[in-house]
Order: sequence, then structure tokens, then C-alpha cells
Amino acid sequence: MTREQAWEIVCEFIQSESLRKHALAVETCVIAYARKLGEDEQKWSITALLHDFDWEIHPQAPDHPMKGEPMLAQRGVDEEIRRAILSHANYSGVPRVSPLEKVLYACDELAGFITAISYVKPSRSVLEVDVASVKKKMKDKAFARTVNRQDIVEGAEELGVPLEEHIAFCVKAMQDRAEELGLRGAAQA
Repeated sequence: MTREQAWEIVCEFIQSESLRKHALAVETCVIAYARKLGEDEQKWSITALLHDFDWEIHPQAPDHPMKGEPMLAQRGVDEEIRRAILSHANYSGVPRVSPLEKVLYACDELAGFITAISYVKPSRSVLEVDVASVKKKMKDKAFARTVNRQDIVEGAEELGVPLEEHIAFCVKAMQDRAEELGLRGAAQA
């Protein structure tokens, strides 16, 4: 499967522009880690793009991603990718073992959180986001309340990376693709 084929699946099943942007944001962070770790960027890209492809049709746990996995199997998606997608849900019973599985889990909630912070910055830009602003907003339980802060912390721990370093790495990756993610904002437009 190519990245383009994965994106076609995303667009077939996801109508929400924000959920599509989330897939791209997670992909951005995951690819940056693939590059850093010398892993297969295409495989990691496809995994990140597809991780929430079934969210609109299966928005409840445990349906997501368990009911989506056989749909991906029918379309020929590699077992390693499907396993990583299953493992990003703590309730799936699929332990995170491989670097891909750990990175997907570590980047999922954080990418969404960085996006949310970008939207409340004066210019609505990820270019204004830094580690301090992420850590400050993590303490504000009313802000982006659907983002699981514990998943962010546990994700960094599972990667064996200090939380601040993980946040900085993902912020930088998203800043590098700000235009594509729709997060360049007003000031830099």
C-alpha cells in the first residue's frame, strides 16, 4: 500500500476536516520519529494516517479500532500496520512492543493537543507553540478536555524519552509542516 492509497481510505471514511488534519498531524510526528530512528517512513506514514480512519463510523470504545481492523485487512493493509493501530488503544489488549507501536501511541494524543494549543495562540499558529505552553495547558483540565494527558505522559515513558524532549520533537515536526497542517496561522500567512 502506498501513502496515497492510505489517504484515499482516510478520505473515504473521514468527512471531518479536523479529523483528517489530526491524521496528518499524527503522521507528521510519526514520520519524524521514523526518520530519527532509521525506520520505514512509508510504512510509518500509512500507519499514522490510518490509525483513526474508522472513528466516524465506530466512535465508541471498544468498537474503535477493533471493528476497523478487519476492514483494513480486507483492503490488504499489512498485519504489522494493523497491529500497531490496534495497540494505540489501551483497551485493545494488544501490547505495544515494536518501535512503530510505541511511537504511534506516543504521538496520537500529543499531536491533537499541540493542534488545540495552536488554535488558542494569538495568531492561531503552531509556530507560537513551545514546550512551556504545552506543559502549562496539560495542567488546565478544562482545556481540550477530551485529550488524555496520561496517554501523553505514558507515551513518552514507553518511548524512553523525557516528556519535554518528546513534546519539543513533535512541536518542531509540526512546525516544519505548519502550512500543510493548516496551522501556519494569521500572522505568518
